[in-house]
Amino acid sequence: MVLGLGLSLAPIGAYISVTNQFHILPILFSLTVLTWVSGFDILYSLQDEDFDREHHLKSIPVLLGRKNALFTSRILHFISAMVVLMIGMIYLPFALYYIAASIFIFLLIYQHTLVKVNDISKVNIAFATTNGIASVAYSIFVILSLYFTFLIF
Repeated sequence: MVLGLGLSLAPIGAYISVTNQFHILPILFSLTVLTWVSGFDILYSLQDEDFDREHHLKSIPVLLGRKNALFTSRILHFISAMVVLMIGMIYLPFALYYIAASIFIFLLIYQHTLVKVNDISKVNIAFATTNGIASVAYSIFVILSLYFTFLIF
């Protein structure tokens, strides 16, 4: 959750530094980053559960157990998906944005089909590959959506 919080500050800081204004949109992007990163970091931390337990570290998998850690990750990713859709409905109601949202949400769901309570062997695929694709695809389509929004308005 700390990593998600730290990374979630980037959209707010970038927006304010570029526009010199405050707006709710970067806060929504920040909420997306917070829940998305926290959710996938929980998946990744499942690999360290034994080490964390042995060294008395209070990671989410240790505190909640593997099953509840996976559930927590799913809830965080669900929130992330809902915020992504809300951004589209309120601020970027364009086909390009919904392509971005669709790819992003599909990859969030796909991550959770790869990692199971009794099989975490595909965590690296879920963590690195799907999140790498999700971040690049979402960024490209969001930037294009914002670009065309500014052209239209």
